[in-house]
Amino acid sequence: MRDVDVVVVDYEAGNLRSVETALSALGVRYVVSGDPEVVRRAGRVVVPGVGEARACMGVLGERGLDEALREVVEQGVPFLGICIGCQLVLEFSEERETDTLGFLRGRVVRFPSLPGLKVPHMGWNGVEHVKPHPLFEGIPSGASFYFVHSYYPVPEEKESIVATTEYGVRFASAFAKDNLFAVQFHPEKSGPYGLRLLENFFSL
Repeated sequence: MRDVDVVVVDYEAGNLRSVETALSALGVRYVVSGDPEVVRRAGRVVVPGVGEARACMGVLGERGLDEALREVVEQGVPFLGICIGCQLVLEFSEERETDTLGFLRGRVVRFPSLPGLKVPHMGWNGVEHVKPHPLFEGIPSGASFYFVHSYYPVPEEKESIVATTEYGVRFASAFAKDNLFAVQFHPEKSGPYGLRLLENFFSL
């Protein structure tokens, strides 16, 4: 029974307070929980966070959240992964050579060492639309969003890529397939456009 509107998954990845503030501003009814049984009852799931891939997967596995998330995704529940939550939906991360959730084919790689390129990528950067998508309804291509990350996602299914960003390399900053949505940036820290993207997710 899906009697919880939105579950924000708590897996010790940090940054939950910013997400809570954004959802409260939108008037979204949500709970924050690390309980897999609560996740299974969710009408929508948000997996946010700033963290390290191996540590995050360890917590998800210890709590049984990895299986709960797999179940809700397979059942068609709308899922939004943010930052490390975006990276975890792919199969593998170079960060400490970590097997991740594998909801979509692909891997996560570290930014290259290039002259003048600071890693982590931190701050505002443009997000260019690859194709129209309801997640970006009302948001212009090139709008700036806030990033904090040293690794970036490389989805194997190129048709899933919704938007890209340039930082030494051009990478997928947003991708989606069916009920699965992932953004490398932090919409909860990205002002009006970030709030609009969250609102779009909750309206899908």
